[in-house]
Amino acid sequence: MNDIGTNAAVRQDGKRGVNHVSPSSVPIDFVFFCVRIVEFLTVMLAGAVALYFWAERISLDTLPDYSRTIFGGALVFALVAEIMGSYDVDAHFSLRNAWQRVIASWGITTLFLITLGFMLQVSDQFSRGWAFTWLTTGGIMLLGTRAAMTLWIRRLKRQGVFNSRAAIYGASAQGQKLANYIRGNQKLTISLVGFFDDRRDGRVPLLVDDLPVFGTSDDLVAMIREGHIDQVIVALPWSAEARIQQLVSKVAMTPVRIRLAPDLANFAFGHRPLVLLGDLPVLTLFERPISGTDAMLKRAEDLLLTTGILFFIWPLMVLAAIAVKLDSPGPIFFRQPREGFNNRPFDVFKFRSMTHDTCQVDGIKQATKDDKRVTRVGRVIRATSIDELPQLFNVMAGDMSLVGPRPHAPSTRAGGRLFHEVIQTYAARHKVKPGITGWAQVCGWRGETDTEEKLVKRLEHDLYYIENWSISFDLYILVRTVLAVLAPKNAF
Repeated sequence: MNDIGTNAAVRQDGKRGVNHVSPSSVPIDFVFFCVRIVEFLTVMLAGAVALYFWAERISLDTLPDYSRTIFGGALVFALVAEIMGSYDVDAHFSLRNAWQRVIASWGITTLFLITLGFMLQVSDQFSRGWAFTWLTTGGIMLLGTRAAMTLWIRRLKRQGVFNSRAAIYGASAQGQKLANYIRGNQKLTISLVGFFDDRRDGRVPLLVDDLPVFGTSDDLVAMIREGHIDQVIVALPWSAEARIQQLVSKVAMTPVRIRLAPDLANFAFGHRPLVLLGDLPVLTLFERPISGTDAMLKRAEDLLLTTGILFFIWPLMVLAAIAVKLDSPGPIFFRQPREGFNNRPFDVFKFRSMTHDTCQVDGIKQATKDDKRVTRVGRVIRATSIDELPQLFNVMAGDMSLVGPRPHAPSTRAGGRLFHEVIQTYAARHKVKPGITGWAQVCGWRGETDTEEKLVKRLEHDLYYIENWSISFDLYILVRTVLAVLAPKNAF
């Protein structure tokens, strides 16, 4: 049985003088099976409804063919929905997740049926009006059915009918932290009975956060035998291997589920995924972001979009280069060392926007409002971000991406302190290539970082981008960038 919500309701047992949680009245797997059956019948009912509406155009001789098609469609949907995760635990309690997976499953089923009919050359034998009505009605009825089933399941969860009665062995800080986590997680169906602990020398209190400490492992086995406990969660330090094995060997003789709680340090990474390294479960603390196929897709995105952008804007870049050259003496381009992917240094290209004698390569002082170092042309190209366009060559060279955390010079400061001194995890933004534009920039965190708070906000947005990257996210940021250029803020 899956654990998916918390119910602290208990009842008083007069014999023992202790509280016991009432047993579950409805197995959750049975409820989920009912959802599968109801949706299978919903697909068939939608087909029957479509037959009713088109009965005048459908001959009786072809009804068996229609019936077999409806039944086959229901079977295909059941299989696709299972594969798509429509019956996973989260889909039963989140209507948004449920609707997304159900409608995706029905869409795949529709495409499969249409393709199969075309390949078998039998599509002409069926009424197109009936098929359209069935597929449309089926989608609508499935959404309505899943909404009703989700509300029903949520109601059952609130009543505690799915709850598994769990006891925690170990009333130390680890067990208390586990209890607080279980009681604060609304996605679990666990009712905590209380604690058990073999330490009886005064180190263990009789009550821990209003949960009783019943007794020793012998008392635990006795309560299991009496039918008051469904599962035991062992909350002992993983270093106490002998104690854990001794307890498990004793409780394993009883018909309950036994689980080992995370060690105390593991609670800090409880949201991280658990994977199998062979047969050994390990926590994935951090994945390498944008790697493998994702890295290939992002590189292809950069090359294709950059080539298209250069094709359209090269006249603008030529005009900008001429204006920079005529406005003040010095080179057209400004090269400055920046830190890129994996903290590797590279030279970033920009149109020179300051007087040549004040351009800084090291000991960088960020531009401020009304900065006297900025030239007349420089103010225009900085305000319109035209000065950033030569970085498209950095993208083509592979040092940068179109979208990513903005590269900063190693000597740049925020509030008088170097960036890595302000935030110890600042280097985490170098886990991906830097970008010409980024999530922080389109959200308003661009320009001068004169305070540590601004740097913290930039880093928060950069890390959010790294953890949630997708092609669609990149395209969204690029669209937002165009809008930001049209209405610039904080660009000096």
